[in-house]
Amino acid sequence: MILFFISMMIMFFFIALVILILNMLISSKLLKNREKMSPFECGFDPISKSRMPFSIQFFLISLIFLIFDIEITLLIPLVLLMHTFNKMPMLLSLLFLIILIFGLLIEYLEMSIDWKI
Repeated sequence: MILFFISMMIMFFFIALVILILNMLISSKLLKNREKMSPFECGFDPISKSRMPFSIQFFLISLIFLIFDIEITLLIPLVLLMHTFNKMPMLLSLLFLIILIFGLLIEYLEMSIDWKI
């Protein structure tokens, strides 16, 4: 019985070794030029300059989207908690909303979200 398991293990090892060698032979790349070996960077030419100008408005829009997306995911379970009429979750959600609105007000007063540029 033990001899059978040992022979099966050796057979599986050799099958895996043959598959590995076949994979290496089939997938060998013959032509290695600069463009084929360079990483693909979302459609941009990776050989050109690496620092391209980046719009800060796009960054602000994505940041505001993430903040309010997280806000929604945190406030949705409160709909289920409204049926229990607990005051503590309601007060915490109100505090959370006040902090977010206060942060948005600060950004507005600093003119951080001025889109006229």
